[in-house]
Amino acid sequence: MQRRGLLLILSSPSGAGKSTLSRRLLDWDGGIRFSVSATTRPPRPGEVDGREYHFRTRAAFLEMVAAGEMLEHAEVFGNLYGSPRGPVEAALAEGRDTLFDVDWQGGQQIRNSALGADVVSVFILPPSIAALEARLNGRGQDSAEVIAGRMARARDEISHWGEFDYVLVNDDIDRTEAELRTILAAERLRRMRQPALTEFVRGLDREFARRPA
Repeated sequence: MQRRGLLLILSSPSGAGKSTLSRRLLDWDGGIRFSVSATTRPPRPGEVDGREYHFRTRAAFLEMVAAGEMLEHAEVFGNLYGSPRGPVEAALAEGRDTLFDVDWQGGQQIRNSALGADVVSVFILPPSIAALEARLNGRGQDSAEVIAGRMARARDEISHWGEFDYVLVNDDIDRTEAELRTILAAERLRRMRQPALTEFVRGLDREFARRPA
């Protein structure tokens, strides 16, 4: 029985582990489609257009927004980010799950969209603020000024934890990954995501009707 796909949203303050968990989840189940966001920020070393992001000029990005081609979009630290809509709708219809690595604003827009009933949202918390700052410094990707901005923003991001379906504290990446797999497995089995069940049960009823009295 083919089921309807779901939209799995992972959100967290920068450095709490959502990108690592996203990669692990994709490695675990190759059938999950990752929603590659569009962005106006320049590529970092090693990033490839169409793999990590769809890198677009600000003008091209805004044209996509105006045409209704973005499921969600937001401006973060002076750069625009958004999720192209078409591939997501196609995956849902094919029964494929789509994974979103977005901030709370992006998650909120997706939940409030026409596809909101298909959303399963998970917020990832760090074990402590000190651990969060240590992870940001340990990545070696951003300047001290950028890290300070991310830490200032983290408090506001964490304040939105109550808007999500599930909240996980990432104090152990292996355990958090296992919990995330459990959530996905359970959500895939929800009755609402198995539209063929109605006809299946009708078939069982017809079998009963054919049995001798």
